[in-house]
Amino acid sequence: MNIGAASDASGVSQRMIRHYEKIDLVPAPPRRGSYRDYSDADVHRLRFIANARDLGFPIEEIRTLLGLWSDRARSSAEVKALAQSRAAELGRKVLVLEAMRRSLSELAQTCHGDDRPDCPIIKHLAE
Repeated sequence: MNIGAASDASGVSQRMIRHYEKIDLVPAPPRRGSYRDYSDADVHRLRFIANARDLGFPIEEIRTLLGLWSDRARSSAEVKALAQSRAAELGRKVLVLEAMRRSLSELAQTCHGDDRPDCPIIKHLAE
C-alpha cells in the first residue's frame, strides 16, 4: 500500500511516517516505482508507535519498546519498568500543571477584567 493508505490504516500522518523513517524508528519500505510500498506489518508497527506516543513515551523509549516487542525472549519486567517510569514522570508533570493552573486561576480572580488597563496578570508576567 502507498503512504496515504498506510497513514489512513495506522492513524499516523504521512509527515510523521516520513519523520519516523528519517530517524530510523520505522525502516524505509521497499519502493514500487516512485511510491513507498508499505506492508501490513509496517502499519502494525506504526500503530504500535502511535499507541506508545499516546501514552506519553518519548521517541527513545519507543525505540526501546520496539526492540522489546520484537524480542520474544524479553522479560516483561523490562517493559513494566519502562511503563512505571513513564507513569511516575507523568505524575510529576501533573503536579506541575496543577500548580500552573492554580496560579493562573488565582491571577485571573484578582483581575477586574474591565476596561481599565490595570491588570495583575500582566503585572505578574512582567515581574
